[in-house]
Amino acid sequence: MTSRNDAPFALSVSECWEYLREAAVGRLAVLVDGHPEIFPINFTVDRGSVVFRTASGTKLAGALEGGPVAFEVDGHDDRLGSAWSVVLKGTARQLESIEEVLDSDQLPIFPWQDGDKNHFVRIEPAQTDGRRFMIASSARRHIVQQRGSRTE
Repeated sequence: MTSRNDAPFALSVSECWEYLREAAVGRLAVLVDGHPEIFPINFTVDRGSVVFRTASGTKLAGALEGGPVAFEVDGHDDRLGSAWSVVLKGTARQLESIEEVLDSDQLPIFPWQDGDKNHFVRIEPAQTDGRRFMIASSARRHIVQQRGSRTE
């Protein structure tokens, strides 16, 4: 049973962007041939949008197909016993003008895999939503147990 204090709490847009700035990895959701695909990406927040680098391939093609995209980050705070999730919905576009490309090269985006990641993509959100909620005590015990077994 969920008490009123345990109910999810809607985050303000400002709080959503604070969490986005703290996250290291997010998930990009796109449609590819009419089917949803999800890709983990590292990213940076820039001027009210999210920017990532990628190589040519399915992720880039799906993002730039012209349809809507979604971007999600989540995390938890052990001290507070809470978790959070932020979702942006909007469109993606490749940075192409000389000014944009030069500016993007200065952004702190460092691909985790080797290879040419020469495509900079900006996700421009039309909708920003987030929520925070308390983690159930039984789940918190499980998280602590999992962490303890990894360090042994």
